[in-house]
Amino acid sequence: MPNPTLQRTLRKRRVAELARRVTIINWARELISEKARATIALRLFGLTKIPMMFYARPSVTEISPERIVVRIPLRRRTRNHLGSMYFGALSVGADCAAGALAMHLIRQRPERISLIVSDFSAEFHKRAEGDVDFCCCQGPEISNLVAQAAASDERIEMPVRVVATVPDQGDDPVATFKLTLSLKRRP
Repeated sequence: MPNPTLQRTLRKRRVAELARRVTIINWARELISEKARATIALRLFGLTKIPMMFYARPSVTEISPERIVVRIPLRRRTRNHLGSMYFGALSVGADCAAGALAMHLIRQRPERISLIVSDFSAEFHKRAEGDVDFCCCQGPEISNLVAQAAASDERIEMPVRVVATVPDQGDDPVATFKLTLSLKRRP
């Protein structure tokens, strides 16, 4: 028969070790801002799953449950022959904005949910001659979509709008995108 005193001592040590780990994780969360964590997660996802996304070097400049702003810098990698942002880089930015907001909201739920973009359309209004911000402001609607997907075995879809602006050129959009997010609960 095991020694009850020894078992209690071991249990206390395990609890103390777990408390230390939680304290370190919470300390790291306080040390690194939510924007920085979101940028790291986006780039790691790009590096491991979608190298084209990693190549464009997106950064999260604002994130909340309501909206996200993703920035893609205009540099040699993202520039076309006219000196403005290549339409492929603009498409990557729109995908990052809609997808990162959806993934941010999916991570807050215990269910495993898969995400894919099933439809994509773009309207280009003027040349993007600077760093481009991609804004998706449909957080509450995407949150409802995630809840529907978590409660159903069916694939759930919703169109999402992303607006691209160049802050150095003013507030007028350089492009608008419509993406259809498709979510399904994984077994």
